[in-house]
Amino acid sequence: MEILAALFIDGIELRQVEGPSTRIDLSGIQFSAAAPGPVPVTVEPHLCVIVHCPPDGKGSGALEVVYMRGEEQIARNVQPLQVEPGKFNYRLVRAELGFDDYGTIEAHCRVDLGPVTVVPYTLLPPVG
Repeated sequence: MEILAALFIDGIELRQVEGPSTRIDLSGIQFSAAAPGPVPVTVEPHLCVIVHCPPDGKGSGALEVVYMRGEEQIARNVQPLQVEPGKFNYRLVRAELGFDDYGTIEAHCRVDLGPVTVVPYTLLPPVG
């Protein structure tokens, strides 16, 4: 299996179109957000990971997401992943990320022990 995309999002919707074919509508794609208040603060952004299993793939594995601030691991999520060979699937990963200061964390995503896809998320000072 391979990761096709990993993005922080506000929402996701699936819809059927002719074929039959499925469309995935993502909304609010983001790589940063204003803090809801002064630090320290905890935020819970939604990470959407889209995965493909090749036709000759085994169809099962584990999705691991490790949230890093520099060299420090601040959260980790592992969940089983089932994808029918030749098809696509997605997983939503939500972590409680504590920020003592404004800055960037990175979500390191991989399936089993495969290649890592890194997605940054930056917490900005509150507006106003």
